[in-house]
Amino acid sequence: MVSNRFDQQPPPVNIGEIARLAGVSRSTVSYALSGKRPISDRTRQRIQQVIEDRGFQPNASARALAHGRTRTLGLVFPTVSRRYTDMQLDFINSVVDAAAAHDHDILLSRGDGDGDDSFRRLVGERRVDGALLMEIRAPDPRVEPLVRSGFPFVSMGRTENTDTATLSWVDLDFAELTAACVRHLGRLGHRHLALVGRPRELYDAGYVPALRGRTGFLRATSELGLTGEVHHCGDDAASGQAVVARLLDRDPRTTAVVTLNEAALVGLYRGLGLAGRSVPGDFSVTGVAAARWAEAVTPMMTGADVPSDLMGRLAVDLLLERLDAPAAAPRQHLLTPPLTPRASTGPAPDRN
Repeated sequence: MVSNRFDQQPPPVNIGEIARLAGVSRSTVSYALSGKRPISDRTRQRIQQVIEDRGFQPNASARALAHGRTRTLGLVFPTVSRRYTDMQLDFINSVVDAAAAHDHDILLSRGDGDGDDSFRRLVGERRVDGALLMEIRAPDPRVEPLVRSGFPFVSMGRTENTDTATLSWVDLDFAELTAACVRHLGRLGHRHLALVGRPRELYDAGYVPALRGRTGFLRATSELGLTGEVHHCGDDAASGQAVVARLLDRDPRTTAVVTLNEAALVGLYRGLGLAGRSVPGDFSVTGVAAARWAEAVTPMMTGADVPSDLMGRLAVDLLLERLDAPAAAPRQHLLTPPLTPRASTGPAPDRN
C-alpha cells in the first residue's frame, strides 16, 4: 500500500488537547499562542513541542480567541432577486480582492436587517471583525443596530437615517452623475429624455442610488427646461428591451435615455434596433455603468464609469482603519467620475 505524507500526519488537535498533552491549562496555551501574558520558557517550549509533534493548525475561532481578530470581514449584500447580477458580482470581487491584499477573508451575507437571521449571526456571534454594507437604503435598518452595538462597519453608499458625518462610507454621487448625463444630452440638442432606472421594488424599498439618480435626473431636466420621464426596469436584458417600447409609446418624441441599469443595457440597445432607432443617429444613450459594460455594447456607451475596484479598495481600507483605530474620526469618500466620451451619443435628430 502506497502512503503519502498526509497519511503519516497525526490527527489534528485543538487547544484543549494541547493543554492536556503539555500538562498545562487551556488559558496557558492561549497565552503561549497570543503572547498576551508572559509564561516561562520551559512551559512555552513544552507547548511548542506538542504543537510540532501533533501538527496543530489554529482554526479561525482559535485565532479569534487568541488574538482578538478573525481576520475575516463581513460583506452584507442583500439581493432583490434570487441571484446577484454580473454588476453586483463586480463589487463582490472588488471587495474580495481588496481584503486578500491585506490577508483577510470575506464572509458574504444576504442579511437585510436586524430581524434577519443571517445578519444577526454575522454580527451578534462576532463571526467577523467588521462589516461592509452594500445596497444602502433610506432609511437603512442595518445601520442603527450597528451604531448602538459599536460594531465596526463601513457602508458602500450613504444612508439617510443617521448623520453621515459620523459614519465611514464610500459612495458615488449618483445625483450629480445623472445630472451630468442630462446636461451632456442637453448640449447636443435633445429636448425629450427618459431615465431607465432600476426595478420598482428597489425604489419602494428606499434604495438610495436609484432614488438619488432619479432626483438628479429630474432636477437637471427641470433646470434646463427639458422633458424627462422616469421608467422602472428589471435587471435583465429582456426588461431593457421591453422598456424601450414603453418609453417610446409614452412619448414618441424621446430621442435619448440616461440609464442607471447596466444589466438591462444590452436589451435596451436591442429594443432600439427593433424600434428602428439607430444609435446615435436617431437616438442617444448615456448613463452610469462600469466601463467594461459600457464598452461591451455597440456603439460603446458614453457615460460615467463606475469604479468598482476603487470603491472596494477604499471601503476595505476604511474598515481596517476602523479596526486598528476605533477612536479615530470616521472618513468618507464621495466619488464623481467624469463622463467618458464614446460613440453612443450625438446631436438630436431633426424631427422636421
